[in-house]
Amino acid sequence: MSTRFTRALLRLPGRNFAAGISTSTEGAPSFAATLAQHALYLAALESLGLRTRVLEADERFPDGTFVEDTAIATQHGAIITRPGADARLHEPTAIAAALATDYPALACIAAPGTVDGGDICETDAGVLIGVSHRTNEEGARQLGGWLGSLGIASTVLDIRGCAGLLHLKSGISYLGDGRLAVAPGLPDYAAFAGYELVILAPEESYAANCLRINDRVLVADGYPRFTDTLGRLGYDPLPLPMSEFRKMDGGLSCLSIRY
Repeated sequence: MSTRFTRALLRLPGRNFAAGISTSTEGAPSFAATLAQHALYLAALESLGLRTRVLEADERFPDGTFVEDTAIATQHGAIITRPGADARLHEPTAIAAALATDYPALACIAAPGTVDGGDICETDAGVLIGVSHRTNEEGARQLGGWLGSLGIASTVLDIRGCAGLLHLKSGISYLGDGRLAVAPGLPDYAAFAGYELVILAPEESYAANCLRINDRVLVADGYPRFTDTLGRLGYDPLPLPMSEFRKMDGGLSCLSIRY
């Protein structure tokens, strides 16, 4: 089941975290608050039974704490991505070394393909791949071929016309049980057929990037309508503060590679 995990890889934010790539107009993040929120996130993963590994910050890469973009890990294998932002191209090197213990036969996305892990949404039925301004068509083709070699189906969604959507998982998350949390305004993709869609209120769109881990759903704190909806659907939401990561266009899924 794609929502059950035993391990997670994270990287601490660096002191220059605020120098990363962002389109937000919410101001610069506080480093102290960023570290505190990251610690709460780590504690939440460990409380859910995950064995975690936390890499030290690397200030060559201000966006490096968003490790999800650098690799995709499944029960059957893992692949190192090639991030779509030039400033992040060398981030995967350390991630590959960290994952090699658990995945000795790592695959890699090759140029000119680009893939950000934030564009990859794993479900019980297969994998949704977002073609975005970070993941290009060649990267999606390579990734789809690799997934197919593992017996995993994949479907490509072009999100380049979706205003304000950096990654696919900025707008959708898999909740398990055949349900997708979906930010309002997304097209009615044919790939959504067969899923029950849980549409968020416009003012709570950021919370669409939630994270089902084992028996709980991590959700950004401060979005009560969506949190209440999760409860009514039978989920056990775990709200976490994410304000500082939101200022840098990051969400809950961005902060870890789960497998």
